[in-house]
Amino acid sequence: MPSRVVQALELALVRRTAGMIAGEHRSPGVGLGTELAQLREYSPGDDVRQLDAAATARTGTPHVKLHVPERPMTAWIVLDVSPSMAFGTGLRLKSDVASGAATVLARLAVRRGGRAGLVLCGGPAEVVHPPRGGRRASAAIERAVATGVVADGAGDEVSLARALARVSRLARMPGLIAVVSDFRAEGWGRPLRALGHRHSLVAVEVRDPREESLPSVGTLRLVDPESGSEVEVDTRHSELRERYAERERERRATMRDELRAAGAEHVSLATDSPWLEQLGRRLR
Repeated sequence: MPSRVVQALELALVRRTAGMIAGEHRSPGVGLGTELAQLREYSPGDDVRQLDAAATARTGTPHVKLHVPERPMTAWIVLDVSPSMAFGTGLRLKSDVASGAATVLARLAVRRGGRAGLVLCGGPAEVVHPPRGGRRASAAIERAVATGVVADGAGDEVSLARALARVSRLARMPGLIAVVSDFRAEGWGRPLRALGHRHSLVAVEVRDPREESLPSVGTLRLVDPESGSEVEVDTRHSELRERYAERERERRATMRDELRAAGAEHVSLATDSPWLEQLGRRLR
């Protein structure tokens, strides 16, 4: 992965972040910081060190300054490693693009004192790496995403929804949630909308062009990687190919509606295109 490209990027999509110490990211509420949030009359219990001498002298009434707190970013990366991610007919597999995107996001998240955590989902159970800072954190995430996808037939259609619900419990302070998936699972819309109420969301959709249409190549035996079930189809029938393409268009339209309802920034990466350039254009 070209490090110069990664260094030129920044997670400018973040609207609200939170952490433990002062940093470069704006946070909700008021607290210690350099940007003035409010100037109001003193109330019992206010920090007397925040008294504003000029406003107090001008009005004759004690006034205090409240600032916008500045804190480092805490990011959670939810990576889909379900069997469907092992598909690819372009330059690479969907899992290759997904692991690369997760690696880039982790590197960006730990900049300037930020922290990054990881949840691997797609199978019967999630693998959770709590948020950490520094290069060791990004290196640990890179090792975790390199483990690959779960075995065929071992997928769970609601694993993504379950992982998002778990992140909602773990990420108590507002931050960034990045979801890297093909979004072919079920039930993820509702927990994603719940996360969108408190966090900035980035949805990285990984897709392959062959998933959007069937070629006319005669009889094909298709296997569902999640369940392992098989079906045999004759792709020479134009009606079948049209019906397949229409169902796929409907699925993607529904996915986009769900992401829009959650307030997520939608980034689409394809296996037959330079995914790092696509990701970089969106993150700039």
